[in-house]
Amino acid sequence: MGLAALITLTIAGWVAAPHDAFADEIAELLQGAVLAWLVGHLVPFGTEGAQISLLPLGLVLLPGILLYRSGRWLARNCEIVRLRHVHRAAVAIAGPYAAIAGTLALLARTEAVEPSMVWALVMGFSIAFVAGGLGVLRQLMRDKQVSPSALLDLMPPRARSLMVGALASTGTLVLGGVLLFLTALAVSMPEAIDTTRALGPGIVGGALLLIVQLAYLPNAIVYAVCYTLGPGFALGEMTVVAPTGVSVGPLPLFPMLAALPENGPAPVLSLGALAVPFIAGALGGVLTQRSAPDVVSEAAPLWGFVCGITTGITVAAFALVTGGSLGAVRLADVGPSAWQVGLVAALEVGVAAAVAAWIANWWYSRKLRLAGVEPGSPRARETARGRRAPEPDPPRAGGLAVAETSLSVPKGEGLATVTALRPREEDEDGGSAAAGATTKTAPQGAPGAPPKGSPEASPDDSEPSPKERREARRRNRDVYRSDRVAERAARREAREELRAHRRAEKADQPSRGEVRAQRKADKAEKRARGERWWRRNPAEEDGDDLFGITYEAEDSPKE
Repeated sequence: MGLAALITLTIAGWVAAPHDAFADEIAELLQGAVLAWLVGHLVPFGTEGAQISLLPLGLVLLPGILLYRSGRWLARNCEIVRLRHVHRAAVAIAGPYAAIAGTLALLARTEAVEPSMVWALVMGFSIAFVAGGLGVLRQLMRDKQVSPSALLDLMPPRARSLMVGALASTGTLVLGGVLLFLTALAVSMPEAIDTTRALGPGIVGGALLLIVQLAYLPNAIVYAVCYTLGPGFALGEMTVVAPTGVSVGPLPLFPMLAALPENGPAPVLSLGALAVPFIAGALGGVLTQRSAPDVVSEAAPLWGFVCGITTGITVAAFALVTGGSLGAVRLADVGPSAWQVGLVAALEVGVAAAVAAWIANWWYSRKLRLAGVEPGSPRARETARGRRAPEPDPPRAGGLAVAETSLSVPKGEGLATVTALRPREEDEDGGSAAAGATTKTAPQGAPGAPPKGSPEASPDDSEPSPKERREARRRNRDVYRSDRVAERAARREAREELRAHRRAEKADQPSRGEVRAQRKADKAEKRARGERWWRRNPAEEDGDDLFGITYEAEDSPKE
């Protein structure tokens, strides 16, 4: 279907242009349509003394949509029921498709044009695998009535947060590139109209010219993204289009090129686009931290910077795909430098994401401290987002905190009670000095609190005043600081004990010579008894103790 659509466009262009008899040029028309189909799969081709590798990225949309529909058709007819079968179906689509692409690359070879058969096999397989696999996955999710959010829940929390942050950063960069390109094109629209009139394509030629420009639109957006990052891009040898300055030579008559700035200093208004990478990094860092908050504050900037590195790798891949060559002399090098763009994007987006992730994590921890919720608890995320009020502390059994039963343990398969260990201060002094300094007031309706409306409860207890709320926050901060001081002191004491224990063990350990002598003696004794390492002595019994966990089973109710 894709090849048929391109043959139709090729014949329409042939009809609009001066031509000879149709029978004399039918072979060339078909070869041109096949070559356009290969270009739509980003397959480069060589001409006499030149290499054409700057291909329109937008043409990939045509085979991508058709392969996506083929993947859904395959999933419906083959009744794919499991997630692990998706990659098999994708390979089943990509294998024959790559073979067809390689065959068409051989058929499209002429004396003037020679497509690369290796790239036809590689790109045909890659595009078919990705697009067809997405179609199979989408149809499977639709049949099973699975939402994308439920599918994302299968990923580990950290991988999911990095993917969300990288997609947000990359999407922000792309949106900034789109706005920059459209603004530049709108400012230079009279020049683009004059270029189109100078070409005089006519109605059919004008439509084909518009299609070609739409096909190169993703390339222009990627170039605009590289401009916002700083390195910019080139339009031939010894040329540059960057915020530091613009220096280009004569260019082909192409209406889209009217968006380029004139030679000399970059326009002042375009320098505002340099803030786009930092905005993208800040958004990506906040979403990375929001998707998977860190209890340790030092880890948040690290994962924010990893989000920036992932974004840099993605932008470098886009720059590598959209660049290439359009000839042998001046236009032999067109497009951005992939490694420069990737490095600058990783640094700019990564630093901004690290700072934003650290601030977001600090704000997250602060809200939990003021609410009196322990970080990492089941209701910590809801409390930080302001979705529900913090619940009272869990009940205590015999002075020890009893953890809540995990929701992942279903009824009928076993239940277990987990008891928290007593802190160090309680073991040594009989009570926690930090926790004993202040006493939490039981909330209205909680166990131990006077009922509402009783003589013991004042009418102002239901709605505390702003002064009382500030006092409560101050008490929470004081308790948190005292707990941190006690925790640091306990850690220092534990480290000292560990060092003393290691020094004692090191002093009691025998020397290396004694260890080797003891090993030799043990081996000689085993050989004397007739034991070998590949034999197992049946008389020898395992002395390891076995431990188990006892669950209290609860029978499920019978219907």
